[in-house]
Amino acid sequence: MKLTIFGPTGLVGQQILAQAIAAGHDTTAVARDPAKLGAQVHSAPNVRVVTADLSHADPAPLKASVDGADAVLSAIGPRKKAEHGIVSKSARALAAAVESASVPRLLVVSGVGVSTVPTPGRPHPPEREPGAGLIMQYFATPVAKRVLGAHFIDVALMEDFMRGCDLDWTVMRVPYVMDRPPTGRYRTAYGHTLRAALRIAAADAAEFMLRLIDQPEASRKVVTVAY
Repeated sequence: MKLTIFGPTGLVGQQILAQAIAAGHDTTAVARDPAKLGAQVHSAPNVRVVTADLSHADPAPLKASVDGADAVLSAIGPRKKAEHGIVSKSARALAAAVESASVPRLLVVSGVGVSTVPTPGRPHPPEREPGAGLIMQYFATPVAKRVLGAHFIDVALMEDFMRGCDLDWTVMRVPYVMDRPPTGRYRTAYGHTLRAALRIAAADAAEFMLRLIDQPEASRKVVTVAY
Protein backbone atom coordinates (compact mmCIF):
# COMPACT_ATOMS: atom_id res chain seq x y z
CA MET A 1 0.00 0.00 0.00
CA LYS A 2 0.89 3.65 -0.20
CA LEU A 3 0.68 5.13 3.30
CA THR A 4 1.23 8.57 4.82
CA ILE A 5 2.06 8.58 8.52
CA PHE A 6 1.79 11.64 10.77
CA GLY A 7 3.38 11.71 14.23
CA PRO A 8 6.07 9.15 13.29
CA THR A 9 8.46 10.17 16.09
CA GLY A 10 6.13 9.32 18.99
CA LEU A 11 5.93 5.96 20.74
CA VAL A 12 3.10 4.54 18.64
CA GLY A 13 4.03 6.48 15.50
CA GLN A 14 7.57 5.06 15.49
CA GLN A 15 6.15 1.55 15.54
CA ILE A 16 3.61 2.28 12.80
CA LEU A 17 6.38 3.63 10.61
CA ALA A 18 8.81 0.79 11.34
CA GLN A 19 6.19 -1.88 10.66
CA ALA A 20 5.00 -0.16 7.48
CA ILE A 21 8.59 -0.05 6.19
CA ALA A 22 9.21 -3.69 7.16
CA ALA A 23 6.04 -4.72 5.32
CA GLY A 24 7.30 -3.01 2.16
CA HIS A 25 4.65 -0.31 2.00
CA ASP A 26 5.44 2.84 0.04
CA THR A 27 5.56 5.18 3.01
CA THR A 28 5.59 8.94 3.53
CA ALA A 29 6.63 10.05 7.02
CA VAL A 30 5.52 13.57 7.96
CA ALA A 31 7.34 15.05 10.97
CA ARG A 32 8.11 18.42 12.52
CA ASP A 33 11.71 17.36 13.12
CA PRO A 34 12.77 14.71 10.57
CA ALA A 35 16.15 14.35 12.30
CA LYS A 36 14.35 12.41 15.05
CA LEU A 37 13.39 9.71 12.57
CA GLY A 38 16.90 8.26 12.47
CA ALA A 39 19.27 7.27 9.69
CA GLN A 40 17.54 3.95 8.96
CA VAL A 41 14.32 5.72 8.04
CA HIS A 42 16.06 8.30 5.86
CA SER A 43 17.99 5.59 4.02
CA ALA A 44 15.06 3.22 3.49
CA PRO A 45 14.26 2.91 -0.24
CA ASN A 46 10.48 2.91 0.22
CA VAL A 47 10.27 6.02 2.47
CA ARG A 48 9.74 9.67 1.66
CA VAL A 49 10.26 12.16 4.49
CA VAL A 50 8.27 15.41 4.59
CA THR A 51 8.74 18.26 7.06
CA ALA A 52 5.52 19.81 8.34
CA ASP A 53 4.23 21.33 11.56
CA LEU A 54 0.53 20.66 11.98
CA SER A 55 0.21 23.35 14.63
CA HIS A 56 0.83 25.84 11.79
CA ALA A 57 -0.20 23.70 8.85
CA ASP A 58 0.00 25.00 5.29
CA PRO A 59 -2.70 23.18 3.26
CA ALA A 60 -0.55 22.86 0.12
CA PRO A 61 2.28 20.67 1.50
CA LEU A 62 -0.21 18.66 3.53
CA LYS A 63 -2.19 17.80 0.41
CA ALA A 64 1.02 16.97 -1.43
CA SER A 65 2.08 14.60 1.37
CA VAL A 66 -1.17 12.60 1.22
CA ASP A 67 -1.79 12.77 -2.52
CA GLY A 68 -2.13 9.28 -3.97
CA ALA A 69 -2.11 7.55 -0.57
CA ASP A 70 -4.28 4.52 0.11
CA ALA A 71 -4.55 5.57 3.75
CA VAL A 72 -3.41 8.30 6.14
CA LEU A 73 -2.51 7.27 9.69
CA SER A 74 -2.07 9.78 12.50
CA ALA A 75 -0.47 9.16 15.89
CA ILE A 76 -0.09 12.86 16.66
CA GLY A 77 0.04 13.92 20.30
CA PRO A 78 1.52 16.75 22.39
CA ARG A 79 5.14 16.58 23.51
CA LYS A 80 4.66 19.31 26.12
CA LYS A 81 1.89 21.25 27.83
CA ALA A 82 2.14 24.16 25.40
CA GLU A 83 1.13 21.81 22.57
CA HIS A 84 -2.25 20.88 24.06
CA GLY A 85 -4.82 21.37 21.33
CA ILE A 86 -2.68 19.86 18.58
CA VAL A 87 -4.75 16.66 18.31
CA SER A 88 -8.08 18.26 17.40
CA LYS A 89 -6.39 20.94 15.30
CA SER A 90 -4.36 18.39 13.33
CA ALA A 91 -7.45 16.23 12.77
CA ARG A 92 -9.18 19.12 11.03
CA ALA A 93 -6.12 19.85 8.88
CA LEU A 94 -5.68 16.18 7.97
CA ALA A 95 -9.34 15.71 7.16
CA ALA A 96 -9.22 18.69 4.78
CA ALA A 97 -6.11 17.31 3.07
CA VAL A 98 -7.55 13.78 2.84
CA GLU A 99 -10.78 15.07 1.36
CA SER A 100 -8.96 17.34 -1.10
CA ALA A 101 -6.71 14.47 -2.27
CA SER A 102 -9.55 11.89 -2.28
CA VAL A 103 -7.66 9.52 0.03
CA PRO A 104 -9.82 6.44 0.79
CA ARG A 105 -9.02 6.04 4.52
CA LEU A 106 -8.07 8.16 7.55
CA LEU A 107 -7.10 6.47 10.83
CA VAL A 108 -6.24 8.32 14.04
CA VAL A 109 -5.08 7.37 17.53
CA SER A 110 -7.29 8.30 20.49
CA GLY A 111 -7.48 7.29 24.14
CA VAL A 112 -9.60 4.99 26.26
CA GLY A 113 -12.04 6.95 28.42
CA VAL A 114 -12.42 10.09 26.32
CA SER A 115 -16.08 9.42 25.51
CA THR A 116 -16.90 10.33 29.13
CA VAL A 117 -15.49 13.86 28.67
CA PRO A 118 -18.06 16.65 28.08
CA THR A 119 -17.59 18.56 24.83
CA PRO A 120 -19.73 21.11 22.97
CA GLY A 121 -20.91 18.33 20.69
CA ARG A 122 -21.62 15.95 23.59
CA PRO A 123 -22.38 18.11 26.65
CA HIS A 124 -23.85 15.18 28.60
CA PRO A 125 -21.66 12.14 27.88
CA PRO A 126 -22.16 8.81 29.63
CA GLU A 127 -20.51 8.40 33.01
CA ARG A 128 -19.11 5.06 31.88
CA GLU A 129 -17.95 4.01 28.43
CA PRO A 130 -20.05 1.17 27.00
CA GLY A 131 -18.23 -2.06 27.76
CA ALA A 132 -16.07 -0.63 30.56
CA GLY A 133 -16.02 -2.40 33.90
CA LEU A 134 -15.71 -1.05 37.43
CA ILE A 135 -11.91 -0.70 37.26
CA MET A 136 -12.24 1.54 34.22
CA GLN A 137 -15.14 3.56 35.61
CA TYR A 138 -13.82 4.22 39.12
CA PHE A 139 -10.05 4.05 38.72
CA ALA A 140 -8.43 4.13 35.27
CA THR A 141 -10.59 6.79 33.60
CA PRO A 142 -10.66 9.23 36.57
CA VAL A 143 -6.86 8.92 36.90
CA ALA A 144 -6.40 9.56 33.18
CA LYS A 145 -8.60 12.65 33.38
CA ARG A 146 -6.56 14.06 36.26
CA VAL A 147 -3.17 13.24 34.77
CA LEU A 148 -3.85 14.22 31.17
CA GLY A 149 -6.16 17.16 31.86
CA ALA A 150 -6.47 19.46 28.84
CA HIS A 151 -5.02 16.83 26.50
CA PHE A 152 -7.87 14.45 27.38
CA ILE A 153 -10.37 17.17 26.43
CA ASP A 154 -8.48 17.83 23.19
CA VAL A 155 -8.69 14.16 22.21
CA ALA A 156 -12.42 14.14 22.98
CA LEU A 157 -12.84 17.17 20.70
CA MET A 158 -10.97 15.30 17.98
CA GLU A 159 -13.38 12.37 18.28
CA ASP A 160 -16.34 14.77 18.06
CA PHE A 161 -14.93 16.19 14.85
CA MET A 162 -14.29 12.76 13.32
CA ARG A 163 -17.84 11.60 14.02
CA GLY A 164 -19.16 14.66 12.18
CA CYS A 165 -17.03 14.40 9.04
CA ASP A 166 -17.98 12.50 5.89
CA LEU A 167 -14.70 10.62 5.41
CA ASP A 168 -14.06 6.89 5.74
CA TRP A 169 -12.39 7.17 9.15
CA THR A 170 -11.46 4.94 12.05
CA VAL A 171 -10.55 6.11 15.56
CA MET A 172 -8.33 3.67 17.46
CA ARG A 173 -8.47 4.10 21.24
CA VAL A 174 -5.50 2.96 23.29
CA PRO A 175 -4.95 2.78 27.06
CA TYR A 176 -1.56 3.41 28.70
CA VAL A 177 1.06 2.74 26.02
CA MET A 178 4.24 0.87 26.96
CA ASP A 179 7.57 0.63 25.17
CA ARG A 180 7.66 -3.16 25.24
CA PRO A 181 8.24 -5.92 22.65
CA PRO A 182 5.11 -6.95 20.71
CA THR A 183 3.11 -9.90 21.96
CA GLY A 184 0.77 -10.40 19.01
CA ARG A 185 -1.95 -11.15 21.56
CA TYR A 186 -4.42 -8.43 22.48
CA ARG A 187 -8.14 -7.80 22.79
CA THR A 188 -10.14 -5.56 20.48
CA ALA A 189 -13.62 -4.06 20.49
CA TYR A 190 -15.56 -2.27 17.77
CA GLY A 191 -17.91 0.53 18.78
CA HIS A 192 -17.28 0.17 22.51
CA THR A 193 -14.44 -0.22 25.00
CA LEU A 194 -13.04 -3.25 26.82
CA ARG A 195 -13.22 -4.28 30.44
CA ALA A 196 -9.94 -3.50 32.23
CA ALA A 197 -8.40 -1.88 29.14
CA LEU A 198 -5.35 -0.70 31.08
CA ARG A 199 -2.29 -1.05 28.85
CA ILE A 200 -0.92 -1.96 25.43
CA ALA A 201 2.55 -2.12 23.89
CA ALA A 202 3.14 0.49 21.18
CA ALA A 203 4.20 -2.28 18.81
CA ASP A 204 0.92 -4.17 19.24
CA ALA A 205 -1.14 -0.98 18.88
CA ALA A 206 0.70 -0.20 15.65
CA GLU A 207 0.17 -3.71 14.29
CA PHE A 208 -3.55 -3.46 14.93
CA MET A 209 -3.79 -0.01 13.36
CA LEU A 210 -2.19 -1.25 10.15
CA ARG A 211 -4.65 -4.16 10.11
CA LEU A 212 -7.57 -1.76 10.47
CA ILE A 213 -6.84 -0.14 7.11
CA ASP A 214 -8.41 -3.05 5.23
CA GLN A 215 -11.23 -3.85 7.66
CA PRO A 216 -14.64 -2.69 6.38
CA GLU A 217 -16.14 -3.37 9.82
CA ALA A 218 -13.90 -0.61 11.24
CA SER A 219 -15.19 2.03 8.84
CA ARG A 220 -16.57 5.10 10.65
CA LYS A 221 -16.18 3.38 14.01
CA VAL A 222 -14.30 3.88 17.25
CA VAL A 223 -12.32 0.74 18.08
CA THR A 224 -10.34 -0.18 21.18
CA VAL A 225 -7.19 -2.28 21.56
CA ALA A 226 -5.75 -3.42 24.89
CA TYR A 227 -4.37 -6.45 26.72
